[in-house]
Amino acid sequence: MSIPTLAELHAQGAVQQPNWPDQAALDTAVAKLRSVPPLVFAGECDELKDKLAQVTRGEAFLLQGGDCAETFEQVTADNVRAKLRVLLQMAVVLTYAASVPVVKLGRLAGQYAKPRSSDTETRGDITLPAYRGDAVNGYDFTEQARVPDPQRLVEVYNNSAATLNLVRAFVTGGYADLRQVHTWNTDFVRSSPIGKRYEKLASEIDRALTFMKAIGADPGEFHRADFHSSHEALLLEYEHAMTRIDSRTGDPYDVSAHFVWIGERTRQLDGAHVELLSRIRNPIGVKLGPTSTADDAIALASRLNPDNEAGRLTFITRFGAGRIRDGLPDLIEKVGAAGLQVAWVCDPMHGNTFESSTGYKTRRFEDVISEVRGFFDVHRGLGSWPGGLHVELTGDNVTECVGGGEALQDTDLAQRYESVCDPRLNRIQSLELAFLVAEMLSEVTPAADPAS
Repeated sequence: MSIPTLAELHAQGAVQQPNWPDQAALDTAVAKLRSVPPLVFAGECDELKDKLAQVTRGEAFLLQGGDCAETFEQVTADNVRAKLRVLLQMAVVLTYAASVPVVKLGRLAGQYAKPRSSDTETRGDITLPAYRGDAVNGYDFTEQARVPDPQRLVEVYNNSAATLNLVRAFVTGGYADLRQVHTWNTDFVRSSPIGKRYEKLASEIDRALTFMKAIGADPGEFHRADFHSSHEALLLEYEHAMTRIDSRTGDPYDVSAHFVWIGERTRQLDGAHVELLSRIRNPIGVKLGPTSTADDAIALASRLNPDNEAGRLTFITRFGAGRIRDGLPDLIEKVGAAGLQVAWVCDPMHGNTFESSTGYKTRRFEDVISEVRGFFDVHRGLGSWPGGLHVELTGDNVTECVGGGEALQDTDLAQRYESVCDPRLNRIQSLELAFLVAEMLSEVTPAADPAS
């Protein structure tokens, strides 16, 4: 399968792209990216697609999480380890509750670009280009920082490579050992004021691990974890340059990540992003917000997954807590009636953002939980499988989302508000989310094992 040229993609009306001021510098950066080794391999993408096929069939659950927008300065061993740790902790709890495998997908090693509602930002009498993520320009509100710099695309590659090297070392080098991860959760339950509520589930997991040890069961899966990378495929120059032809099959793969998705603002059926992702063989996702219709979803599935291959396409819904129960049922029913093989995943973050009384962009933890609960309720009512969660989170104790067991208030946001874009759940809120979702998962019946 061939892929269109960059010129052909831009001719289709590419939206949410930077206004690069220096075409020669952009060409140089793209040429450099075309020559670098892949960040991931086609075979790894195929392995993830197989796992997502299990999610589609109701035989697995997806946990996708990480930063709203990564920054270059945060690519340190401590930061990567903290994000990985909280995702592993969440996955252990969800695995036990769901009684199915949990597919772990990091929103990392490439999440450096963000769509914006405006090309410019004004503060007082000064108007500058909007910050579009470290992949494009700097966060500081200065004329020099805000000029789009194509060399940053090469820095995205270098920092993504460093992040993936760290992740691979952690998940294969003992850091992901199941018993160690469970010990972290036990510490959370014992030491956190909100953790006491989840003591019963933690004790059940502890008994299960003790039983496995008693009978001498010590499989290799206890000591390592499969982990894959993902990001929004927003910047066409970067994604196009990182698309390569697989020597095994002759098919194109975007080797910047195992999984890439199309955002709510770039999912135009005749747009450049849908066109590019329709040509690659990675597993892909599409964000569907409250303006999405069942006809939209069916048309997107026809373009992006014409062979109706399980594991190829994931719909990530982001309706908002107040709209999920009204908007989601029609999508699921009509997509199901059309016989389409898709995984349904809930993004409870992006539909619940508002500005606090203190001027910070934030989210209420209770709204996040409400949307997830609505997602589960809709699927339970329709007899379909709630396939997973897509969450913006960090392993640090930031103060960016209000509410939760810590009862963070608007006035607390200024303590550690570190996100350069959207607010993230902190470590404690993320673990609380995992335990609450575990309760919801325990009420859902997974698909029967075809081997049984």
